[in-house]
Amino acid sequence: MSFTLLGFLIYLLLVLLVGFITYHSNKSHEDFFIAGRKLNPWVVAFSERASGESAWLLVGLPGAALAAGFLHVWTALGCVLGIIFYWFVIAKDLRVQSENFGAITLPNFFSEKLGEGGNMIRLFSSLIIVFFFTFYLAAQFNGAGKVLFVTFGIPQFWGIVLGAVVIIFYTMMGGFFAVAWTDFIQGIIMIGTLVILPVIGLIEIGETGHSLREAVHLAGPHYASLTGGATGLAAVSVVIGGLSWFFGYMGQPHLLTRFMAIKDSEKIKVSRRIAIAWAIPAFTGAFLIGLVGLAMFGEGHFQDVEQVMPALANDFLPAWLAGIFISGAIAAMMSTADSQLLVITSSVIEDFYHQTLKKDLSNRKMLFLSRVITVAVGLLAFVIAVTSTKLVFGLVSYAWSGLGASFGPALLLLLKWKKTNWQGVLAGMITGTFTTIIWSEITVLDQAVSVRFVSFVLAFLAIIVVSLATGKKNKSLVRNP
Repeated sequence: MSFTLLGFLIYLLLVLLVGFITYHSNKSHEDFFIAGRKLNPWVVAFSERASGESAWLLVGLPGAALAAGFLHVWTALGCVLGIIFYWFVIAKDLRVQSENFGAITLPNFFSEKLGEGGNMIRLFSSLIIVFFFTFYLAAQFNGAGKVLFVTFGIPQFWGIVLGAVVIIFYTMMGGFFAVAWTDFIQGIIMIGTLVILPVIGLIEIGETGHSLREAVHLAGPHYASLTGGATGLAAVSVVIGGLSWFFGYMGQPHLLTRFMAIKDSEKIKVSRRIAIAWAIPAFTGAFLIGLVGLAMFGEGHFQDVEQVMPALANDFLPAWLAGIFISGAIAAMMSTADSQLLVITSSVIEDFYHQTLKKDLSNRKMLFLSRVITVAVGLLAFVIAVTSTKLVFGLVSYAWSGLGASFGPALLLLLKWKKTNWQGVLAGMITGTFTTIIWSEITVLDQAVSVRFVSFVLAFLAIIVVSLATGKKNKSLVRNP
């Protein structure tokens, strides 16, 4: 047995063990979904970061950087700025107000905060989550298949099967406790991968006598350009498109749930420092992995550019270290997939079944039903993963835009602008959702201006315009906790 395979198997056993250990920590569906708001700041920070970056960070972004070169520096910068912004502006207010309202999901928070019209908001929010997150979850399973194929030669279908089975099992067993603690482990492995692998790659390039930019330029002059060789308005569009990843962070339910779960709102400051300290080197490293791959292999080397990270690990590292880094890639996928699986389940059970349909069951029965839905949703995402032909980067971008535009403007304005009402929030959610779906299908429009930017801005404006237009007719606006 190779050291690479041994390292990977040890990692799988470790996360499954966490699922078994945390099984009895769940006494209610509240424990299953947000760990009873008992998590310490270190676990919250690592869990938020590991869940936030998925297969996209270790597979998608390096692949995009390999395919397009230096222009994806704007993508990395947009993500880091988004992380900093929502930790400072959203985190503490959401933690405090969600507890005061007794809300354990984002749709439930919207509903309780808005009062009148809240049931309609909760139902539409749940539908948005189920729709976009199923694609997002499928992207993680897809990424697992790619990494296992490159590393061990396992056919992609069976790689997806393996990743899906492990993720569904430990999420179903341990709920949020298992998700958060496995995320903590996964976050540590991921940051090691994202720091050490590009450093080793840069040393390899340095030994050729070239700088990274010179080596990338040899692959093609446009790869060394910050705009991909574009000028004028086209260059502006490229920059906005990359920076627009910023907007998505405010609307990702699987990340926002971490803010709700921290034990003490005053500990947000500690978690924020840890999360930002993790994000800056992580995004820098992911971007550099793609550039190192471009410099070392050149264009056209990979049939699938998203195989660059495991290829670099296998080619340039000792087998035992490659095994750890491959586990880091699988960790990235699992840490996001388990969180997304849990959010979809919470939307079906808590927001739709319990709150909207008003079905009251014992904690034990709700917990059992939560586990059944977890398995069912995981199987649906598995089907999409094995039938989809899109790259991980594209699937994540689509879901990121839809969730960011549907929930981001609504949450930001609901926390910070007192004139926000339910009509405005509903208008914003509808605008964000359908702009994403329609704009993404019109290639000319999406190439001109990123759907992530357009959908967020239009949703933001829709909330303001409709809230102002209907505000005088409302007998009650938002509720104060």
